[in-house]
Amino acid sequence: MFVRLSAAIAAVSLLGSAALAQGAKPTDPQIAHIAYTAGVIDIAAAKQALTKTGNKDIKAFAEDMVRDHEAVNKQALDLVKKLKVTPEDNDTSRTLSKNAADKLAELGKLKGAEFDKAYVANEVAYHKAVDSALETTLIPNASNAELKSLLQTGLKIFQGHEQHAEHVAASLK
Repeated sequence: MFVRLSAAIAAVSLLGSAALAQGAKPTDPQIAHIAYTAGVIDIAAAKQALTKTGNKDIKAFAEDMVRDHEAVNKQALDLVKKLKVTPEDNDTSRTLSKNAADKLAELGKLKGAEFDKAYVANEVAYHKAVDSALETTLIPNASNAELKSLLQTGLKIFQGHEQHAEHVAASLK
C-alpha cells in the first residue's frame, strides 16, 4: 500500500510543475517537448525494469512500453520536422526529467519482488498522471491539428498501458 501511495504521489508531482499548475497555456512547441519527454521517461523506466526483473509479465509489459513509446516518439519527431517546429524545453519537461531521474535512482536500489511491485505501481500512477495531463491540458491546448491528433492517438495507447499496468499489478498481490 505504501509503495502504491508513494508512486501515485511521485507520478502526480511529475506533472505538477509551475507551468501547468499555474494554469499557463503551453504552446505547441512546449506541448511537443512535454509529450516527448514523458515518452523518454517511460522508455528509461522500462529499460531499467528489463535489466532488474525476472518476472515474465513485467518483462512483457516493459517490452511493450519500450516498443510503443519509441514508436510514438518517432512519430512526434517526424511531425515536428515536417512542421519545422523546434520542441521547446520548459518548466514542465524539466520537472518531469528531474523527478524521473530521482524515481529511477529510487527504483534502482530495489530488488526482486520489491522492485517489481514498486515499478508496476509507479507505471500505473505515471500513466494515470500522463493520461490526465493529455486529456485536460495538452490535447485541449494544442493548436496544430496534426499535433492534437498525434496526442489523441497517444492517449488511446497510454490508456491501454494504464490498464495493462493495473492488470500486472493485480497479479503481483
